[in-house]
Amino acid sequence: MPRAELLLRWYDRHRRVLPWRALPGETPDPYRVWLSEIMLQQTTVKAVGPYFLKFIDRWPNVTHMAAASLDDVLRMWAGLGYYSRARNLYACAVAVAREHGGAFPDSEEGLRELPGIGPYTAAAIAAIAFGRQTMPVDGNIERVVSRLYAVEDELPKAKPEIQRLATTLLGTSRAGDSAQALMDLGATICTPKKPACALCPLNDNCLARIRGEQETFPRKAPKKTGALRRGAAFIVMRGDEVLVRTRPEKGLLGGMTEVPGSDWLVAHDETIARAQAPAVKGLARWHRKTGTVTHVFTHFPLELSVYVGKVASRTKAPHGMRWVKIATLKDEALPNVMRKVIAHGLGEK
Repeated sequence: MPRAELLLRWYDRHRRVLPWRALPGETPDPYRVWLSEIMLQQTTVKAVGPYFLKFIDRWPNVTHMAAASLDDVLRMWAGLGYYSRARNLYACAVAVAREHGGAFPDSEEGLRELPGIGPYTAAAIAAIAFGRQTMPVDGNIERVVSRLYAVEDELPKAKPEIQRLATTLLGTSRAGDSAQALMDLGATICTPKKPACALCPLNDNCLARIRGEQETFPRKAPKKTGALRRGAAFIVMRGDEVLVRTRPEKGLLGGMTEVPGSDWLVAHDETIARAQAPAVKGLARWHRKTGTVTHVFTHFPLELSVYVGKVASRTKAPHGMRWVKIATLKDEALPNVMRKVIAHGLGEK
């Protein structure tokens, strides 16, 4: 039996039930497929689930999201990470609503013209939502295919070959199910460590399994970790309020909320960092909290010292900053690193 058919038979029995996935017999909703694919980039299914449901409840279709503001979308996204995705999500919603009448293009070419949709995402939406004969290749599919065919080249050099081989696993119909079957196989059976090969529908033809080298695929070049950067964060308290500002739209954590801080530098100097503290009238003394806050971004690790200061109740916020009640911080678009900083500064665990 052809591998593509074996795969679909397995999928019909073992498919995962996911909040964005159409049930058997249902027509996939392009909006849900798009939203889930953007959220799932570099994020796990477990982490995405609650966010997806929250977004769907707030904005049941792309037109509703387009009518919101970027700040609203960023607030809802806070904690999910990789915040450029949220900005692109909003830009794409606006483009679909304004330029396409609220309907997503049904081809890879049309989808790739939208903000934030690259080759993989376009192929995923085209296959899953519209049944186009194309195979998106995510990390799970990459792993399954590299093991099945024992692809020796290291990633990312191996990507074109893996893409070509993955296409051979497309059924003559049900392209979306073929893609989702491979995704599920990688997520549940062909896992990074200790794959359950005995349960795999493709195990008889898997070259890596035959060689006993399943866990060595895909081949990967050693990871390059960026140099440690350091900085200082400043928490200014005004009664039950804290001073915050919005980061520039472009760049890391663009448009997100943060407490004032210094530059994040490899050549960090604490004295220079302290000199970048916000000039708040009436703030006489800073108290440095014991320990530091650590956070790892995609390209570098970060370490922040945290300073806390207090001011009188009627103190005005410096230009470009604002006071926010601590009780409402949960509604702010705070990235995880700032949540850590505030928790550390306020003495929370």
